[in-house]
Amino acid sequence: MQITVERTGELILSAPPEVGMDQLRAFVNEKRFWIYTKLAEKDRLQRQAPPKAFVGGEGFLYLGRSYRLQWVDDQDLPLKLVNGRFALRREVQADARGHFIRWYGERARIWLSGRVADYQSRMEVAPAGVKVQDLGYRWGSCGKGDWLYFHWKTILLPVRIVEYVVVHELAHLHEPHHTPAFWLRVERAMPDYAQRRTWLAEHGMDVEGM
Repeated sequence: MQITVERTGELILSAPPEVGMDQLRAFVNEKRFWIYTKLAEKDRLQRQAPPKAFVGGEGFLYLGRSYRLQWVDDQDLPLKLVNGRFALRREVQADARGHFIRWYGERARIWLSGRVADYQSRMEVAPAGVKVQDLGYRWGSCGKGDWLYFHWKTILLPVRIVEYVVVHELAHLHEPHHTPAFWLRVERAMPDYAQRRTWLAEHGMDVEGM
């Protein structure tokens, strides 16, 4: 049995004729997350998310919450999150996106390193460290030498979703592929991982356009 996602978004289920409807339904339900992920990837590729406008009052996400942008004339750093707002110096307006990416990247490295430290002992792993960069359409990756890589955009997602990304990558230190043993390790560390995984597949694209 196999499921194919066509370029149009159409799903095609192929199976031998002797396979019954109950077995087909169970197979599709088991592959639900994979289907959500593939459809989300195709949607992202076919639909450009509207880019952020760096104007006063525009909302920017940080750990699932939206904070309004405020232009300021004088502060010690180009960009700060203070008093419930992102404060950006007017003089750096031409590189506003670059300052946001650098701010997100640094906060992501610190925050994710803390969460990795929280989970690594209970998951019996010892990652080499955390690196944050642009990973394209991937949220995380387990690289050579047991380094964990995360997209800087993960820090825009809600806390419980970012924690799922962390646990997912830590589990790859044991199991490199998405085998039943891999998902069992994820479930042991995070019993409600399936709900978080589904949310990410359905809503993760909302942070595109930053």
